[in-house]
Amino acid sequence: MNRVFAVTSALTLGLAVFARGAAGGSSTGIITEYAIPTAHALSGGLAVGSDGNVWFTEDAGNKIAMITTSGKITEYAIPTGSASPEDIAAGPDGSLWFTETQANKIGRIGTRGSFTEYAIPTRGAWPYGIAAGPDGNLWFTENRANKIGKITPRGAITEYKIPSARANSTDIAAGRDGNLWFNESSGPGPNDSKIGKITTGGTITEYLLSTRGAEPIDIAAGPDGNLWFTENDSDRIAKFDPSGMITEYPIPTRNARPYGITAGPDGNLWFNESKGNKIAKITTNGAITEYALPTAGAGLDGITAGSDGKLWFAENYGNKIGTISP
Repeated sequence: MNRVFAVTSALTLGLAVFARGAAGGSSTGIITEYAIPTAHALSGGLAVGSDGNVWFTEDAGNKIAMITTSGKITEYAIPTGSASPEDIAAGPDGSLWFTETQANKIGRIGTRGSFTEYAIPTRGAWPYGIAAGPDGNLWFTENRANKIGKITPRGAITEYKIPSARANSTDIAAGRDGNLWFNESSGPGPNDSKIGKITTGGTITEYLLSTRGAEPIDIAAGPDGNLWFTENDSDRIAKFDPSGMITEYPIPTRNARPYGITAGPDGNLWFNESKGNKIAKITTNGAITEYALPTAGAGLDGITAGSDGKLWFAENYGNKIGTISP
């Protein structure tokens, strides 16, 4: 079932505030950066583990890495070569679970570095986003197979076909309503972007976005009970009310290309501007504040709230992991 939303453009923008610092410096007082040991690692998704540390993927490095709140990084090589890990999530079993896009597997790593890998039944599925569900399982998107997958902590995988062809699903997140929500950045029509919902029983409902070519990439549950997502092509942050209303907020920086988004410990949403080279926050009322990075051309990717009350983010091109204090 497709539902079309009325879109409200919020024109009131927050004051842009910029943190300054020398390029390559370790800290600006607001933002701190830590160099990744492996060169050109292409860090991506991040998640907080049961050990309180931040864990992240290294696509080109073919590793899963852990960084302590003091900035010490430990890297673990994935058993499968050229696995291209993309996203990572904390599981109910105390391990970290991640997607292996090229290896077509779901991986699990314990907090001491032990690996287990599970092959996805559909060949060439290209698993992308992953999140822990309210049912005690992990849920993931299959970007090229056009499916949503579920994997139990014991490794049993079930797949559910997305109704729309060529949905190009990317990220997935657990909503406060007990369902899983995911992005569809394209569809059968020209740039038909959608938000999808899947129940823990596997029933999928899709919602067509009124903004054509929005290309929703990342999605997160907000403290207000709504779903928040980045619109990479339209340079907006969108708020989705599960009852059927969407509100979009333009980002002050042009060609910002927002990517990752997460709920912060301060009651706001925080997101990356991959081309704008900034970390930004948006209140639940839509006021946006931006913070410039010390490293130019960092190529921001994932972002998550850490156990230390800071936001942690990946600098894909800068080859660093950064933090910002709310």
